[in-house]
Amino acid sequence: MKTIGRRTALAVTAGAALAPQARAEGAFPDRPVRVIVPAAAGGPTDVVARMLQPQLQGILGQPVVVENKAGATGAIGTATVADAKPDGYTILLAPSTNALIPALYGKTLSYDPANAFTGIAYVASVPLIVVVPMSGAKTLPELLERMRKEPDKYSYASSGNGGIIHLAGFLLVEKSGGKALHVPYRGSAPGMIDTIAGRHAFQMDTLGSSKGFIDGGKARVLAVAADKRLPQLPDVPTVEEVTSFKFSINTWYVAQAPAATPKPAINKLNAAFNEALKKPEVVKRMTELAIEPIQSTPAEAKKFFDDQMAFWDPIVKESGAKPE
Repeated sequence: MKTIGRRTALAVTAGAALAPQARAEGAFPDRPVRVIVPAAAGGPTDVVARMLQPQLQGILGQPVVVENKAGATGAIGTATVADAKPDGYTILLAPSTNALIPALYGKTLSYDPANAFTGIAYVASVPLIVVVPMSGAKTLPELLERMRKEPDKYSYASSGNGGIIHLAGFLLVEKSGGKALHVPYRGSAPGMIDTIAGRHAFQMDTLGSSKGFIDGGKARVLAVAADKRLPQLPDVPTVEEVTSFKFSINTWYVAQAPAATPKPAINKLNAAFNEALKKPEVVKRMTELAIEPIQSTPAEAKKFFDDQMAFWDPIVKESGAKPE
């Protein structure tokens, strides 16, 4: 019988000891993955997260749990992920508002927005729309004229102070030469409920989160904040078509993880998002809601987010938006 030397025996023993660890490290994920949505249930970010949840769950082979942690324009939920163990099991679906948080909160944040996260995937993009209650203005020019003639009478809702929906509403009013009071809520859906009740003149929103109100005859879309009309709303003009100014603002979603998350986990998550976004049922549903699914690499996701932070920084400061 052939024997083995002492060194060989030690190497075999060491290899055997390391094998379970290697298998464990390569098994990601082997338990549930949490997707933190830093906004209220029913809002645009929540709609996208829950649309992708069953697909991600099937692809990853583990439960995927969506958790809403709203407040402070998304800073509360975002901080939860920044403080989480960097193992890939707690990730963030960051909405476009997250790119505004650094300019809004500055050094008071508990995390470093430029370095606390790494990109997983640039998930999707969607233009905003101008929504009014059925009892409100019938056209965008009428709405803007009301806010010019009676500047102290009207208000507009948003999903939070300093967010994309807030700043889009602010810019619309400012460009029209009017004036209206901004009323922030903890999420798009709560604001929309008060808007359709007639408490506000309008709210900027996405088709995804307001479609139920529109289809139910409780809200009306006056215009689209995009370069061209949406196929889903062919009879609704762009803001530019009915005003004297260009106005195109998209909201978007980027999946992120704590910065030190291992690359194998990041790559696995990236592949899962990209695969989920190609599923026919997801493409169909996103198309219905005017959401554009995007294929990306982790590096592209991070660069996009960093570029957006740089773009919005001066605009947030000019608006005078303050933290909630």
